[in-house]
Amino acid sequence: MASKKTEIPKHELQALARAFADDIVAFFESEEGQREYEEWLQQKEKNEEIA
Repeated sequence: MASKKTEIPKHELQALARAFADDIVAFFESEEGQREYEEWLQQKEKNEEIA
């Protein structure tokens, strides 16, 4: 994967990541998050079989 440079300072990106981290973890620990993750895995497997 190619690396893409950005004009956003690293410390601002890290602050943004910290702001979202708790909500992201909570989502993936929820039933809805688990269901969506499983659906994503299944779709990924189908796509890999086709390629």
